[in-house]
Amino acid sequence: MENYKVGQLLAIACGGALGAVSRFGLQQWISTLYNGRFPVAIFLANSLGSLCLGLVYVLITEKGMLPETWRPFIMIGLLGAFTTFSTFSLDSLRLMEQGYWMLALSNIIANVAFGLFGAFVGMSVGRWL
Repeated sequence: MENYKVGQLLAIACGGALGAVSRFGLQQWISTLYNGRFPVAIFLANSLGSLCLGLVYVLITEKGMLPETWRPFIMIGLLGAFTTFSTFSLDSLRLMEQGYWMLALSNIIANVAFGLFGAFVGMSVGRWL
């Protein structure tokens, strides 16, 4: 494997570790504040992660304010592991199985809508900078 590819894999792995631990920390913190059925922590992680992803994307690809070499670490590793489609999907299915169809639908709509809106806001802020 070429050196730059090994470097990219290491950057993704390090970013992924930080992102996963950050999401876990967010879940632990939110669980001390909220004990309801709606998966608030994953919703927040996905929304905030989408906003940051939109911002970083513009700063790297359009503005050149961050070097392209940071892309694997931040976008794939850190934010890829911080956000989570799989947990969002599982949370939604578990709510359905428990008979909370409206809560499941609310979770699905909120995650998709706020994820898109967050990415839009992040990209807009990046373009404004």
